[in-house]
Amino acid sequence: MKVKKLIALGLCAAMVSGMTVSPVLAAEDTAEEATAEEATEEEATEEEATEEADAEEETTEEADAEEAATEEAGDAEAADDPTAQFEGLTANEAYEFPMMVKSFQSTYWDAAQEGMKKAAEELGVTYTPQGPNSESDIADQVNMINTAISSNPVGLGLAACDTSSVLDALQECADKGIPVVTFDTGVDNAPEGSVVCNVATDNAQAGAVAAENMYNAIKDVIANADGQVIIGEVNQDATAQNIQQRGTGFIDKMIELLQADGKTVAVTGNEFYVNAATGADAEEADADVVIEVKVPAQTTVELCSTEAQSILSKENCIAIFGSNQVAAEGVLAANANLNVLGSDPANGDVVGVGFDAGSIIKAAVSDGTFIGAVTQSPLMMGYYAIYALTAAANGQELQDVPTDGYWYDATNMEDEEIAPNLYD
Repeated sequence: MKVKKLIALGLCAAMVSGMTVSPVLAAEDTAEEATAEEATEEEATEEEATEEADAEEETTEEADAEEAATEEAGDAEAADDPTAQFEGLTANEAYEFPMMVKSFQSTYWDAAQEGMKKAAEELGVTYTPQGPNSESDIADQVNMINTAISSNPVGLGLAACDTSSVLDALQECADKGIPVVTFDTGVDNAPEGSVVCNVATDNAQAGAVAAENMYNAIKDVIANADGQVIIGEVNQDATAQNIQQRGTGFIDKMIELLQADGKTVAVTGNEFYVNAATGADAEEADADVVIEVKVPAQTTVELCSTEAQSILSKENCIAIFGSNQVAAEGVLAANANLNVLGSDPANGDVVGVGFDAGSIIKAAVSDGTFIGAVTQSPLMMGYYAIYALTAAANGQELQDVPTDGYWYDATNMEDEEIAPNLYD
């Protein structure tokens, strides 16, 4: 509008005074140039602002990418090593934790307590181990758990004798905000928010390891058998999740190996393990191989021995598995009367495989009565259970901590990786 007005005024003045319009047109050009220059400057300023914004955005994106990469690296590290979540951990207070073990009847739980002691000393916390006389004293353990909960602890460690019996107690923990760390055995159907971490062996895999090593020793006997043969399994119970998973892991892997070699399989005995097994393809009378599973009425070496004798006394029994320390010692006690176990199946020895350690099982592996066994690391379970409880009491979110199981036999018992887990 200003330019148009200047032109109009210039024309009028020219008509009155006879002046030419050249100066006016020059003014027009000057005005247009000034306007163009202003526009150019504005465009430059806008471009600079845009470039600065783009640079800031790129810097932010780079920072976000670096942060995401760091988080991903941390997640990957934690996935590879779940114990990394405890790095640099310190207790915010001098916490006290009740630690519910299954019993004090085996050296396995002594080893777990050694791990608890070491962790507690490192962190400056304390713990109180509690447990029934026997792992079959389920009601006693439940009463101990309920008593502990009534004192509102900052956290509770739990190795449940019977996973179904502790559900009400776990619900109360969730309601009260008491974090629970399960160790040795988890609770699959635990109420939401109750169990914050599980520290345990991959028991299905550990049972499978026992089956694989046993099968390597007996497969030729099975291939050359004239009739049906029996593989026995003694489990101390059918109620604890770790024993359930381990026993079923052994059965399922053995079925897989047998069927891969063209054999038909039936599973008999304890109802839980019969129903839990997958892949059995024959009735007992028609099967090439019968996996016979026994569970005693109570968790004792003597009763496990009675169940083992009922299997070992059968002429077509070629192998037997004792799925934890009590059951394995029961198998060895049965053999003291029958003297059928050995490491030469081609000459008629029944192949025995144990689980866990302890002086009795270690001696049997050393002298060839058992061809080998699978050991866990109860010491590390106890150790990391205390660390997990401390982290939970601090308010830290946790992921489960699986611990390793190891096959050992007379050839590797002194190996650096194996020996520390062979508790007495």
